[in-house]
Amino acid sequence: MAEETLQDLLKEGGAMPAEEGVLQRVAVVGAGTMGLGIAQAIAQKGMEVLVVEKDEASLEHSMNQLDINIDREIARWSMTESDKRATLSRIRGTVDLSELEEYQLIIEAVPDTLQTKKELFARLDTFANKNAVFVTNTSVLSVTELAEGTIRPDKVIGMHFLNPVPKRPLVEVVKGLQTSTETIEFVKRFAEAIGKTVVEVYESPGFITTRVVLPMLNEAMYALMEGVASAEGIDTAIRLGYDFVQGPLQLADQMGLDEVWSWLDAMFRETGDSKYRPCPLLRKLVRAGHHGVKTGRGFFEYDENGRVIRAAL
Repeated sequence: MAEETLQDLLKEGGAMPAEEGVLQRVAVVGAGTMGLGIAQAIAQKGMEVLVVEKDEASLEHSMNQLDINIDREIARWSMTESDKRATLSRIRGTVDLSELEEYQLIIEAVPDTLQTKKELFARLDTFANKNAVFVTNTSVLSVTELAEGTIRPDKVIGMHFLNPVPKRPLVEVVKGLQTSTETIEFVKRFAEAIGKTVVEVYESPGFITTRVVLPMLNEAMYALMEGVASAEGIDTAIRLGYDFVQGPLQLADQMGLDEVWSWLDAMFRETGDSKYRPCPLLRKLVRAGHHGVKTGRGFFEYDENGRVIRAAL
């Protein structure tokens, strides 16, 4: 596998993992909320996943969290115990980056900051085989800038998954300036193999989904802070008025308020547009450690299965 090229993998009938045994293994580096979601989504489609964390304690915590996440889905009747066993049997954890040498596709899902991702890619270059494709799961960062720090800029590409990854059928595929057509096709076929609808986007801050949704979330927070209505009232108005599945404040809680703050801050700095200036109320909640569903409290309070109990504000 280590010596195969992307052309070998993309031969007719060769990119569908379950059919021909090609690309049956994928590595995910970083096992936070997004990394675990990506690993679960891939494993549920029959592929083996290697999850890489920075140390044993973090790895153990992440594997325990994955177990909890799947139990929550079982409680909602969206998975069975049999599904859980099958999914977990395909996911293995490690802290040893040298194991990445045998993987053709490596997806990083570390915190969405430029320096963190650049440093990681530099380390991955040392361990990964020369033909491996590097995928960055970023919401706002430049794929081109990340690729410049690697020895394989033609094999670096963005895949913006949305949270919760196993339930969101979309992935934005983002081409950097030097990303090859071969890499794009390889990644698109991988995305389709795990059941995702691909939307190709030009590199631009926030791409499509983040760019469009953040101003709505931010404005809902300002409306709450200014006393226009309660959190429940704002979410009910938007949910029923526009036929949304959930309101903007609950959606922000689900995304993770710390992540939403990070994206808004990055977009504000990148564009200078005031519509991305993070709401002070959001800053206050993040500083208090109230990050939404994952901490049990954000704009709403949540039970252990992630269901809303009551408005928190």
